[in-house]
Amino acid sequence: MTMLLAKHHRHIPNNVIILLHLLFQSTHSSPAAAAAAGAHPKPPPLPLLPIPTSRQLSWQHSEMAMFFHFGPNTFTDSEWGTGRADPSIFNPTSLNATQWVSVAKENGFSRVVLTAKHHDGFCLWPSEYTDYSVKSSPWRNGSGDVVAELAQATRDSGLQLGLYLSPWDRHDPSFGKTIEYNEYYLGQMTELLTRYGEVKEVFLDGAKGEGEKDMEYYFDDWFDLIHQLQPEAAIFSEAGPDTRWVGNEAGFGGTTSWSLFNSSNATIGGTDTGYLGQGDPLGRDWVPPECDLSIRPGWFWHASEVPKTAMALLDIYYKSVGRNCLLLLNVPPNTYGLIPDEDIRVLREFTHIRASIFSHNLAKHAVPSASSTRGGNDSHFAPKNVLLEGTRTYWAPGGDRSESVLYLCFQEPQTFNVMEIKEPIQMGQRVIEFHIDALNENREWEELADGTTVGYRRFLLFPIVRTEGVRLVIDKCRGEPLISYVGLYMDWFSVQEGDNNNNKSGLLWSDSKRLFTGLPTASSI
Repeated sequence: MTMLLAKHHRHIPNNVIILLHLLFQSTHSSPAAAAAAGAHPKPPPLPLLPIPTSRQLSWQHSEMAMFFHFGPNTFTDSEWGTGRADPSIFNPTSLNATQWVSVAKENGFSRVVLTAKHHDGFCLWPSEYTDYSVKSSPWRNGSGDVVAELAQATRDSGLQLGLYLSPWDRHDPSFGKTIEYNEYYLGQMTELLTRYGEVKEVFLDGAKGEGEKDMEYYFDDWFDLIHQLQPEAAIFSEAGPDTRWVGNEAGFGGTTSWSLFNSSNATIGGTDTGYLGQGDPLGRDWVPPECDLSIRPGWFWHASEVPKTAMALLDIYYKSVGRNCLLLLNVPPNTYGLIPDEDIRVLREFTHIRASIFSHNLAKHAVPSASSTRGGNDSHFAPKNVLLEGTRTYWAPGGDRSESVLYLCFQEPQTFNVMEIKEPIQMGQRVIEFHIDALNENREWEELADGTTVGYRRFLLFPIVRTEGVRLVIDKCRGEPLISYVGLYMDWFSVQEGDNNNNKSGLLWSDSKRLFTGLPTASSI
């Protein structure tokens, strides 16, 4: 096997890798055969701490959530309300929470998050602690409850519900009085977490305008109460405890993206954005990053604004979900209380593009093999596991830590420009550095791309390649590497976009760069 492990320019005879794989198959007994012979299978390796909780796993698996910024700001054409707007302006005559949820579900979003109260202090539910809410508006004759309607729509559709309750309140007179306001805030939080069924995420931030009243938030008390009332609710804030802000509102995760983090080094409203974006390979806490951005320039709906393009959303998807983050995309309802048609068209195009790319995993045509396998090549940790969906199965190398290489070999050349890699994060995040090679026309290994960190999901884009073999080489790792899934895809959309943009993006590649000549161009497909 040593000739297969050189990083560059070693000649590989035709079909030798596949033949070696078949040789491995014939010289290693299967788990069933081993059991029949009285042997016991090798147990899984030890998890590498820290590891995610059940609510963090549920949050990460949802991958994409849709944010709904909605309230008086929608009607006043503003972003940060003053807290003095008359409740009578809130009258979304056609509000339909079922439409909101349907738009989210049909476009692959597993969760929705509503601004139950934004900075202006106006409540989208009839809180007992203030009259500055929907009960003082003409909507539904003062008997409406946006939170209740959205909660019912999510239950009917099977989507998860999340809620945002702004710590900053520009309306209530108790703001600035530490004990009084913290009691007020926890009273409202209790209402939200006990009236509307299961809540899967609570979103908090540290936003507050300059010159506003000083206010000490009792975050630890808030976190404990939230987890007491909703044990499976993931809490988002700059410092966790369950998920963290990625450090920007552009929707991009770091190219190095650790779920490991030190919450003790972070403060809400005062954490270094670089640290938020990259995380910490030495972190003692599991606090994965969340990318939040709006489909429009503003967070609330404005008639003068237009949504981003579907290709812009694809680029964001690669740089958020594809960098070990959850994507929280804000899609604001308009003054009628509906998701605008132009936003829906963009979302549907985005969904079509994703389906066109990721519904065809070319790696499924490969014969996988590896430099070594825990318990033998046909054990429960065999290379073939990387072609199975889910994170409960994975490839694990053997005890020899000198090399960890995974091979995908094809009987016929395959054409692709995207690779997907996943780690079984329930076992901890492990990969520090890696690179990807392909066999070129001279049957020599040539590097396609390299990277740092994998985590739940990592996408890498590179020039189009047509090849009979690919290998993933783990160069540096915490403990032994575990790989749960590998995908290879052809993204013609980014190729065409790269041509249109003169190939200036770091992710979008022109079809003029490839390892093999004679490859068809995007225009001929």
